[in-house]
Amino acid sequence: MLNCIGQYSDPSPLDEPNAAKYDIAKSEFKIVYVAPMKALAAEVVQKMGKRLAWLGISVRELTGDMQLTRDEIQKTQIIVTTPEKWDVVTRKSTGDTELAQKVRLLIVDEVHILHEERGAVIESIIARTLRQVETSQQLIRIVGLSATLPNYIDVADFLRVNRMAGLFYFGEMFRPVPLEKHFVGVKGKAGSQTSNNNLDRAAYDKVIKLVREGHQVMVFVHARRDTLATARKLHEMAMHDGNVDLFDCSAERGWEQNNQIDRHCRHA
Repeated sequence: MLNCIGQYSDPSPLDEPNAAKYDIAKSEFKIVYVAPMKALAAEVVQKMGKRLAWLGISVRELTGDMQLTRDEIQKTQIIVTTPEKWDVVTRKSTGDTELAQKVRLLIVDEVHILHEERGAVIESIIARTLRQVETSQQLIRIVGLSATLPNYIDVADFLRVNRMAGLFYFGEMFRPVPLEKHFVGVKGKAGSQTSNNNLDRAAYDKVIKLVREGHQVMVFVHARRDTLATARKLHEMAMHDGNVDLFDCSAERGWEQNNQIDRHCRHA
Protein backbone atom coordinates (compact mmCIF):
# COMPACT_ATOMS: atom_id res chain seq x y z
CA MET A 1 0.00 0.00 0.00
CA LEU A 2 2.74 2.43 0.92
CA ASN A 3 4.51 1.70 -2.37
CA CYS A 4 1.56 3.17 -4.24
CA ILE A 5 1.16 6.12 -1.89
CA GLY A 6 4.88 6.64 -1.43
CA GLN A 7 5.52 7.45 -5.07
CA TYR A 8 3.62 10.70 -4.49
CA SER A 9 5.49 11.50 -1.26
CA ASP A 10 8.54 13.61 -0.57
CA PRO A 11 10.20 12.28 1.47
CA SER A 12 8.96 8.74 0.97
CA PRO A 13 7.61 7.00 4.11
CA LEU A 14 9.71 4.01 3.08
CA ASP A 15 12.94 6.02 2.93
CA GLU A 16 12.33 8.10 6.05
CA PRO A 17 9.81 6.31 8.31
CA ASN A 18 10.60 8.61 11.23
CA ALA A 19 9.93 11.83 9.34
CA ALA A 20 7.24 14.01 10.92
CA LYS A 21 5.67 15.30 7.69
CA TYR A 22 5.10 13.99 4.19
CA ASP A 23 4.20 15.81 1.04
CA ILE A 24 1.56 13.61 -0.56
CA ALA A 25 -0.22 14.78 -3.71
CA LYS A 26 -3.57 13.51 -2.44
CA SER A 27 -5.54 14.92 -5.35
CA GLU A 28 -3.47 13.05 -7.93
CA PHE A 29 -4.48 9.44 -7.24
CA LYS A 30 -7.27 7.14 -6.11
CA ILE A 31 -7.08 3.63 -4.72
CA VAL A 32 -10.15 1.43 -5.13
CA TYR A 33 -10.70 -1.55 -2.84
CA VAL A 34 -13.45 -3.86 -4.12
CA ALA A 35 -14.98 -5.93 -1.31
CA PRO A 36 -17.59 -8.63 -2.02
CA MET A 37 -20.03 -7.48 0.70
CA LYS A 38 -21.13 -4.15 2.17
CA ALA A 39 -20.43 -5.43 5.68
CA LEU A 40 -16.84 -6.24 4.71
CA ALA A 41 -16.50 -2.84 3.01
CA ALA A 42 -17.41 -1.08 6.25
CA GLU A 43 -14.86 -3.19 8.14
CA VAL A 44 -12.11 -2.38 5.64
CA VAL A 45 -12.88 1.34 5.88
CA GLN A 46 -12.57 1.21 9.65
CA LYS A 47 -9.28 -0.71 9.66
CA MET A 48 -7.58 1.18 6.84
CA GLY A 49 -8.82 4.51 8.10
CA LYS A 50 -7.10 3.95 11.44
CA ARG A 51 -3.87 2.60 9.98
CA LEU A 52 -3.43 5.35 7.39
CA ALA A 53 -4.66 8.30 9.45
CA TRP A 54 -1.06 9.26 10.28
CA LEU A 55 -0.48 9.90 6.57
CA GLY A 56 -3.59 12.02 6.27
CA ILE A 57 -5.12 9.48 3.88
CA SER A 58 -8.91 9.54 3.74
CA VAL A 59 -10.75 6.20 3.41
CA ARG A 60 -14.47 6.15 2.59
CA GLU A 61 -17.13 3.63 1.69
CA LEU A 62 -19.00 3.86 -1.62
CA THR A 63 -21.82 1.30 -1.75
CA GLY A 64 -25.54 1.21 -2.29
CA ASP A 65 -26.06 2.28 1.32
CA MET A 66 -23.24 4.83 1.49
CA GLN A 67 -23.19 7.51 -1.20
CA LEU A 68 -20.47 10.13 -1.62
CA THR A 69 -20.81 13.63 -3.01
CA ARG A 70 -18.41 14.82 -5.70
CA ASP A 71 -16.61 16.95 -3.11
CA GLU A 72 -16.24 13.97 -0.76
CA ILE A 73 -14.86 11.83 -3.58
CA GLN A 74 -12.29 14.50 -4.43
CA LYS A 75 -11.11 14.55 -0.81
CA THR A 76 -10.91 10.75 -0.58
CA GLN A 77 -7.81 8.76 -1.54
CA ILE A 78 -9.05 5.22 -0.88
CA ILE A 79 -12.56 4.25 -1.93
CA VAL A 80 -13.94 0.94 -0.63
CA THR A 81 -16.79 -0.32 -2.75
CA THR A 82 -18.60 -3.45 -3.97
CA PRO A 83 -18.24 -5.03 -7.44
CA GLU A 84 -21.73 -3.95 -8.53
CA LYS A 85 -21.26 -0.36 -7.40
CA TRP A 86 -17.87 0.04 -9.07
CA ASP A 87 -19.28 -1.54 -12.23
CA VAL A 88 -21.91 1.21 -12.37
CA VAL A 89 -19.39 3.97 -11.59
CA THR A 90 -17.03 2.94 -14.38
CA ARG A 91 -19.55 2.40 -17.16
CA LYS A 92 -18.75 4.84 -19.97
CA SER A 93 -22.27 6.12 -20.62
CA THR A 94 -23.22 6.94 -17.03
CA GLY A 95 -20.01 6.59 -15.05
CA ASP A 96 -17.70 9.08 -13.40
CA THR A 97 -14.85 9.11 -15.90
CA GLU A 98 -12.88 11.70 -13.93
CA LEU A 99 -12.80 9.41 -10.90
CA ALA A 100 -11.87 6.32 -12.94
CA GLN A 101 -9.01 8.17 -14.64
CA LYS A 102 -7.35 8.91 -11.29
CA VAL A 103 -7.29 5.28 -10.14
CA ARG A 104 -3.73 4.01 -9.73
CA LEU A 105 -4.44 0.84 -7.75
CA LEU A 106 -7.40 -1.55 -7.95
CA ILE A 107 -7.61 -4.18 -5.20
CA VAL A 108 -10.12 -7.01 -5.73
CA ASP A 109 -10.69 -8.88 -2.48
CA GLU A 110 -12.04 -12.44 -2.50
CA VAL A 111 -11.20 -12.69 -6.19
CA HIS A 112 -12.29 -16.35 -6.21
CA ILE A 113 -15.91 -15.17 -6.60
CA LEU A 114 -15.02 -15.08 -10.30
CA HIS A 115 -16.33 -18.64 -10.20
CA GLU A 116 -19.70 -17.62 -8.72
CA GLU A 117 -22.78 -15.87 -10.08
CA ARG A 118 -21.26 -12.44 -9.44
CA GLY A 119 -18.09 -13.40 -11.28
CA ALA A 120 -19.26 -11.70 -14.46
CA VAL A 121 -19.24 -8.34 -12.67
CA ILE A 122 -15.66 -8.91 -11.49
CA GLU A 123 -14.62 -9.87 -15.01
CA SER A 124 -16.27 -6.74 -16.37
CA ILE A 125 -14.54 -4.26 -14.06
CA ILE A 126 -11.14 -5.93 -14.52
CA ALA A 127 -11.49 -6.02 -18.31
CA ARG A 128 -12.61 -2.37 -18.27
CA THR A 129 -9.59 -1.43 -16.16
CA LEU A 130 -7.17 -3.24 -18.47
CA ARG A 131 -8.72 -1.51 -21.47
CA GLN A 132 -8.35 1.85 -19.72
CA VAL A 133 -4.64 1.13 -19.23
CA GLU A 134 -4.26 0.35 -22.94
CA THR A 135 -6.10 3.43 -24.16
CA SER A 136 -4.74 5.97 -21.66
CA GLN A 137 -1.23 4.49 -21.36
CA GLN A 138 -1.43 5.16 -17.61
CA LEU A 139 -0.43 2.35 -15.28
CA ILE A 140 -3.11 0.94 -12.97
CA ARG A 141 -1.88 -1.81 -10.68
CA ILE A 142 -4.43 -4.61 -10.18
CA VAL A 143 -4.14 -6.77 -7.07
CA GLY A 144 -6.31 -9.85 -6.54
CA LEU A 145 -6.59 -11.34 -3.05
CA SER A 146 -7.97 -14.70 -1.98
CA ALA A 147 -7.42 -17.25 0.76
CA THR A 148 -9.22 -20.03 -1.14
CA LEU A 149 -7.99 -20.06 -4.73
CA PRO A 150 -6.57 -23.38 -5.96
CA ASN A 151 -6.25 -22.25 -9.61
CA TYR A 152 -4.41 -19.05 -8.73
CA ILE A 153 -2.21 -19.33 -11.83
CA ASP A 154 -5.25 -19.17 -14.12
CA VAL A 155 -6.55 -16.09 -12.31
CA ALA A 156 -3.09 -14.49 -12.44
CA ASP A 157 -3.00 -14.99 -16.20
CA PHE A 158 -6.43 -13.38 -16.47
CA LEU A 159 -5.13 -10.38 -14.52
CA ARG A 160 -2.09 -10.31 -16.84
CA VAL A 161 0.27 -10.88 -13.93
CA ASN A 162 3.93 -11.61 -14.55
CA ARG A 163 4.21 -15.07 -12.98
CA MET A 164 7.85 -14.55 -12.06
CA ALA A 165 7.50 -11.08 -10.51
CA GLY A 166 3.89 -10.41 -9.56
CA LEU A 167 2.45 -13.76 -8.46
CA PHE A 168 2.61 -14.54 -4.73
CA TYR A 169 1.37 -17.80 -3.29
CA PHE A 170 1.41 -18.43 0.46
CA GLY A 171 0.84 -22.09 1.28
CA GLU A 172 0.32 -23.89 4.56
CA MET A 173 3.96 -23.31 5.54
CA PHE A 174 3.18 -19.63 6.15
CA ARG A 175 0.48 -20.39 8.74
CA PRO A 176 1.32 -19.85 12.44
CA VAL A 177 -0.42 -23.17 13.16
CA PRO A 178 0.20 -26.14 10.83
CA LEU A 179 -2.79 -27.07 8.68
CA GLU A 180 -3.79 -30.69 8.12
CA LYS A 181 -6.14 -31.91 5.41
CA HIS A 182 -8.41 -34.92 5.83
CA PHE A 183 -10.82 -36.09 3.14
CA VAL A 184 -14.07 -37.75 4.23
CA GLY A 185 -16.34 -39.42 1.69
CA VAL A 186 -20.12 -39.44 2.12
CA LYS A 187 -22.71 -41.59 0.36
CA GLY A 188 -25.48 -40.17 -1.79
CA LYS A 189 -25.90 -38.29 -5.03
CA ALA A 190 -24.40 -34.79 -4.92
CA GLY A 191 -27.01 -32.29 -3.76
CA SER A 192 -29.50 -34.94 -2.68
CA GLN A 193 -31.12 -35.04 0.77
CA THR A 194 -29.25 -38.24 1.57
CA SER A 195 -25.92 -36.66 0.67
CA ASN A 196 -26.69 -33.52 2.69
CA ASN A 197 -27.72 -35.55 5.74
CA ASN A 198 -24.58 -37.65 5.55
CA LEU A 199 -22.46 -34.53 5.13
CA ASP A 200 -24.10 -32.96 8.21
CA ARG A 201 -23.43 -36.12 10.19
CA ALA A 202 -19.77 -36.22 9.10
CA ALA A 203 -19.32 -32.55 10.06
CA TYR A 204 -21.06 -33.11 13.39
CA ASP A 205 -18.87 -36.11 14.26
CA LYS A 206 -15.72 -34.10 13.49
CA VAL A 207 -16.93 -31.10 15.52
CA ILE A 208 -17.80 -33.22 18.56
CA LYS A 209 -14.48 -35.04 18.44
CA LEU A 210 -12.43 -31.83 18.27
CA VAL A 211 -14.45 -29.97 20.91
CA ARG A 212 -14.03 -32.87 23.33
CA GLU A 213 -10.29 -32.61 22.77
CA GLY A 214 -10.43 -28.96 23.83
CA HIS A 215 -10.07 -27.39 20.39
CA GLN A 216 -12.02 -24.53 18.86
CA VAL A 217 -13.87 -25.36 15.64
CA MET A 218 -14.89 -23.29 12.63
CA VAL A 219 -17.24 -24.82 10.05
CA PHE A 220 -17.19 -23.41 6.51
CA VAL A 221 -20.26 -23.73 4.30
CA HIS A 222 -20.86 -23.04 0.62
CA ALA A 223 -23.24 -20.10 0.93
CA ARG A 224 -24.18 -17.43 3.46
CA ARG A 225 -27.72 -18.77 3.79
CA ASP A 226 -26.30 -22.14 4.88
CA THR A 227 -24.57 -20.65 7.92
CA LEU A 228 -27.59 -20.47 10.23
CA ALA A 229 -29.10 -23.67 8.83
CA THR A 230 -25.89 -25.63 9.52
CA ALA A 231 -25.55 -24.19 13.03
CA ARG A 232 -29.12 -25.18 13.84
CA LYS A 233 -28.60 -28.65 12.40
CA LEU A 234 -25.48 -29.23 14.49
CA HIS A 235 -27.31 -28.02 17.59
CA GLU A 236 -30.28 -30.32 16.91
CA MET A 237 -27.97 -33.31 16.47
CA ALA A 238 -26.15 -32.43 19.69
CA MET A 239 -29.45 -32.27 21.59
CA HIS A 240 -30.53 -35.60 20.11
CA ASP A 241 -27.25 -37.26 21.15
CA GLY A 242 -27.11 -35.60 24.57
CA ASN A 243 -24.02 -33.54 23.71
CA VAL A 244 -25.57 -30.09 23.88
CA ASP A 245 -23.40 -29.22 26.92
CA LEU A 246 -20.39 -29.19 24.59
CA PHE A 247 -21.96 -26.21 22.79
CA ASP A 248 -22.56 -24.23 25.99
CA CYS A 249 -20.65 -20.92 25.90
CA SER A 250 -22.20 -19.33 29.00
CA ALA A 251 -18.96 -19.68 30.97
CA GLU A 252 -16.92 -17.84 28.34
CA ARG A 253 -15.81 -14.25 28.93
CA GLY A 254 -18.13 -11.75 27.31
CA TRP A 255 -20.98 -14.23 26.90
CA GLU A 256 -23.46 -12.33 29.09
CA GLN A 257 -22.77 -9.02 27.36
CA ASN A 258 -23.19 -10.55 23.88
CA ASN A 259 -26.32 -12.36 25.02
CA GLN A 260 -27.86 -9.09 26.21
CA ILE A 261 -27.09 -7.45 22.85
CA ASP A 262 -28.67 -10.40 21.05
CA ARG A 263 -31.84 -10.17 23.16
CA HIS A 264 -32.03 -6.42 22.56
CA CYS A 265 -31.75 -6.93 18.77
CA ARG A 266 -34.48 -9.56 18.82
CA HIS A 267 -36.93 -7.20 20.57
CA ALA A 268 -35.93 -4.08 18.61
